[in-house]
Amino acid sequence: MEGNTAKNANQAAPKKTAKAKEKKAKDSKLAAFFAGVKTEFKKIIWPTSKDTVKSSTAVVMVAIIMGIFIAMLDTAIKFGLGFLL
Repeated sequence: MEGNTAKNANQAAPKKTAKAKEKKAKDSKLAAFFAGVKTEFKKIIWPTSKDTVKSSTAVVMVAIIMGIFIAMLDTAIKFGLGFLL
């Protein structure tokens, strides 16, 4: 029986070692990924607050203009259908 126990212990050791190596490789890949993310974030040129205000103002103005246009178009279609029916 002791022979079997020693044999089982020897088989368990390589499995633990292989799992540990696999985990270590996975951890190093994850660390490399986040290091790459950090490097890419340093390359980003963030807009100034002045640029952000200009862009936001442009978006709001276009939204208002499109809303007015759609409301006028809706009114014209409603009038046209009311005239026909």
